[in-house]
Amino acid sequence: MQINWSVRELDVFLALAGSLSFRRTAVQVNLSQSAVSGVITRLEETLAVRLFDRTTRNVQLTVAGQVFAEQALLLRTQTDEAVRAVRNVAELQVGNVKLAALPSLAATVVPAACARFSARYPGVQFQVFDTLSGPAFELVRAGQVDFALTAANPAYADLDYTPLAADSFVLLIPPGHALAQGRGPLRWMDVAALTHISMPLPASVRQYADAALLQHRLRFAPAYEVEHLATIAAMVACGLGVAALPELAAAVAPLPNVVRRPLVEPDMARPIGLVTRRHRSLSPAAAALVEMLREEMARLSPKTRPTRRTKGKPAANLEAGT
Repeated sequence: MQINWSVRELDVFLALAGSLSFRRTAVQVNLSQSAVSGVITRLEETLAVRLFDRTTRNVQLTVAGQVFAEQALLLRTQTDEAVRAVRNVAELQVGNVKLAALPSLAATVVPAACARFSARYPGVQFQVFDTLSGPAFELVRAGQVDFALTAANPAYADLDYTPLAADSFVLLIPPGHALAQGRGPLRWMDVAALTHISMPLPASVRQYADAALLQHRLRFAPAYEVEHLATIAAMVACGLGVAALPELAAAVAPLPNVVRRPLVEPDMARPIGLVTRRHRSLSPAAAALVEMLREEMARLSPKTRPTRRTKGKPAANLEAGT
């Protein structure tokens, strides 16, 4: 038996089963009586059984018709539930989003975006993995997260990377330092000899600082190496040195009186992007959260430059660590 009836035909059958009148059914379903009769005939031919006993004055369900009415009602209920469930997902009434993010992003743009998202879509749950670039890519590859918010990494060319922003570098300067009096950009080579506080390799903060000074044939040799951005900011505030950080990383632990000045020549910009599995679309909830993350990056770091929304392989030669 080949089942080829539609939901519309089930509705016509159930309407007739309820009214036992072709005339009333035709009005109810907005069809002609002959069209209603045609639907019932097609159902009976498909099932190879009579569903209604009908005369010119009377319409009654057969035993088979009664059984089919019970099952057809169940099918319509299940169909309505399926449609309702899909609409709830599409309209962000329910859902679950899992994302991975660099620590510098997980401590800045992610909480702000998730707070807005939760207020707007309280029925959608989310889970955040605060991790470095390599593990973030691996979580996407394994399907354990919907997407990752991280910097480019050419080692994962099998995943899609969509640029979202370019995170420019700034120099954190302690209060009272001579350079704290200005507001304009500083050249990397002019601050190379200062006492620097940075992160150990392979953190992206350190990699980009190394690369910037290497262009001037200078070796970056920070006096202090610490792993946490909050520690770096606190050490700068106490006057122990300066720190070259991406704008979003500098926003992790902002302290009063610590001055930020842009670093130029070269204009180093850490690419921040969206990592997803190839040929897999994001859920409506995940896509909505991505847009809020993009907005928060622009809000929390006005100097962070938005990039074109194009997919492709990572272009950067540096791995992201923080």
